[in-house]
Amino acid sequence: MKGEFRCDCPITSALDIVGDKWTLVIIKQMLLEGRQTFKDFLESDEAIATNILSARLKMLEEMKMLTKGKLPNNKKTNIYRLTEKGLSLTPVIVDLALWSDGNLREFNPIIRKDKELDIMKNDREGFIQMVKENYRNSSPS
Repeated sequence: MKGEFRCDCPITSALDIVGDKWTLVIIKQMLLEGRQTFKDFLESDEAIATNILSARLKMLEEMKMLTKGKLPNNKKTNIYRLTEKGLSLTPVIVDLALWSDGNLREFNPIIRKDKELDIMKNDREGFIQMVKENYRNSSPS
């Protein structure tokens, strides 16, 4: 993946990494849903195909946005953890959630309204810090 950027534009370069259909979904699942293993991702509501999931996890690892290790009690199962670089996408994910709530609800009325969304709206910065700290303090399954 390294060096496979379309141009020198910072926005386009970022989209080369996180602009596909799945990358931010995977990061969101790790950050907000606690998913850590390949099986965890496959069992999600988003239904990502195994070949796409494998490719995205490998790319995120190459870009140092996550690390791959082994579960402490099961050396056969890989565990994925966000790095600080991956965690730095938290504001992007929060802003996408807020944008979606404010602009897409008329087209997708089943977008859930929950306590987390209310916290994001009322204290965006506090929510971002809370999510990052909760993630940093969570332990591998």
